[in-house]
Amino acid sequence: MEKEEFLRLLKEKSTRAEQIVLSYLPEKEGPQAKVYEAMGYSLAGGGKRLRPVLMRESFSLFSDREEWIHPFMAAIEMIHTYSLIHDDLPEMDNDDLRRGRATNHIVYGQAMALLAGDGLLNLAFETVADALQKRADDPAYVSRGIKAFGILSQKAGCEGMLGGQVADMLAEAKQEPCGEEELLFIHAHKTSALLQAPLMIGTLMGGATPEQVLSMERIGYRLGLAFQIRDDILDVTGSEEMLGKPIGSDEKNAKSTYVSLYGLQKAGEKVKQLSDLAREELSKLSKDTAFLEQLFSYLTERDY
Repeated sequence: MEKEEFLRLLKEKSTRAEQIVLSYLPEKEGPQAKVYEAMGYSLAGGGKRLRPVLMRESFSLFSDREEWIHPFMAAIEMIHTYSLIHDDLPEMDNDDLRRGRATNHIVYGQAMALLAGDGLLNLAFETVADALQKRADDPAYVSRGIKAFGILSQKAGCEGMLGGQVADMLAEAKQEPCGEEELLFIHAHKTSALLQAPLMIGTLMGGATPEQVLSMERIGYRLGLAFQIRDDILDVTGSEEMLGKPIGSDEKNAKSTYVSLYGLQKAGEKVKQLSDLAREELSKLSKDTAFLEQLFSYLTERDY
């Protein structure tokens, strides 16, 4: 597929994913209205919609019953967005720009931003629970959905993204460089976990075998590491205008990265190695994975 055609298709898929995600954000009146407004501000704040796109595409490898995956697409993006709101807080990364706009706490204050993040996390689980209840008479959906719910919870929690954030904070508090093993633990949990989840949930809900779901977990691990290292490279080489957020924040926060440990050249080589391995394993699924493979390349070679 030519690059122009791929980018056109990706834009279409991202737009469709955004429509699906935002359709699950309720409009409310009363005392809670302000927190829903703050939740919507960040959820509708743009972005690549990478995780719901990955989930939809991995699901479509195995099934054409697309409506099955919609609630999980919304849930993963809600969880990702909540993590960004909390990451931007002064107590964490202290950023005031996200996707070219003021961060949530700059607009709504720190307390409301904290609650908006909490609200999105809870709404994610409410969304999945509601979908399971509505399809309670479909044994296949319920059986797969319960397992998918478990993956979503685990990859977002202390054994996943949240645990990676904890390790990241503890590493910063030491005020000394961390080694590669510690850094990879942080990346694997903080970043890879929320890329493993959509790939695993998509294949699981589509009817894949347990071995295929585990394969997607390995693929997501490698993709996540490559994505994070590329992000660290862009924090050094990119521009605020292109990225839509401040650059140099890793150095400002004295964060160890693959770039700070090994330099730009070796970091770039690591990204390519991981990306190649992810695409190679993906191709072994014996499905039409051409778009996903090209998406992996796009994400690990991106300039923004």
